[in-house]
Amino acid sequence: MTEKPSLDLRSRGDHYDRAFGWLAAGAAALVLLVLGLIALVMTARAWPVMREFGGDFFAGMRWFPADDPADASFGALPFVWGTLYTAAIAVALSVPVSLGVALFITQIAPARTRRMLVYVIDLLAVVPSVVFGLWGILVLVPHLGASFLTAGIILAIMITPIITSLAREVIETTPPNEKEAAFALGATRWEMITGSILPHSKGGLVGAVMLGLGRAMGETIAAALVIGSATNQVTWHPLAAGYSMPSVIANEWGEANEMHKSALIALAVVLFVITIVVNLIATAIVRRSMVKSRGKVA
Repeated sequence: MTEKPSLDLRSRGDHYDRAFGWLAAGAAALVLLVLGLIALVMTARAWPVMREFGGDFFAGMRWFPADDPADASFGALPFVWGTLYTAAIAVALSVPVSLGVALFITQIAPARTRRMLVYVIDLLAVVPSVVFGLWGILVLVPHLGASFLTAGIILAIMITPIITSLAREVIETTPPNEKEAAFALGATRWEMITGSILPHSKGGLVGAVMLGLGRAMGETIAAALVIGSATNQVTWHPLAAGYSMPSVIANEWGEANEMHKSALIALAVVLFVITIVVNLIATAIVRRSMVKSRGKVA
């Protein structure tokens, strides 16, 4: 008589497990479905300009919307370059600062300072991007001009709280016994960080950087305000004016005709593909680092 309730509970638990499994699988399938629909619809809307210009759309340097489609020219290379260049500047400036702040918060700062810094970083993460853009116009543009570097600095300021918060969470997952073991062997604090914390957190830190990179590549308003809006230009000079894909989409969509809108949607498709490629590269880096870590442990 006493075994029946136990069997009933186990059977009920199995039903709950199966239901949860189906629910989780359905949620994952829904995400993939939405992603596929976005890619399908965007590619279909971008197809007219891709069919008209072919490879010249991706490698062309001239962007000239015109009322007469016969006079229009759409080359995306300057905008692709501007997006990648400013994002690279932002990551190069932000990652050392973010990692240093995360290590200071988790390993060095006293409890009161740690709480204050966490609050400030979380506050910076929710500041609207237009505020950073206006600050850039008032403070940076008079000294540096509207340029790739100015946009990169603004983007770096914007992604630093994101990377810092994620890096802090990842670093705090390091098992305390690994850190204590390093100290017990006579390691300094820096040796403990490089020998225990960073190898354990490498995968999560790469993910944090990739998330910041994705935010930098997709930022629209702040970049549009300080990048200079110069079309038809690809240059390594950081103080030169430029343009990015999200910015040109936001600035030109309202007055665009059908072919022009198709070109802007094609820019969005290119940005979509670049983001996917970047995430695939990040996944490969994380897997490779995990394999190396397992090999060292073995």
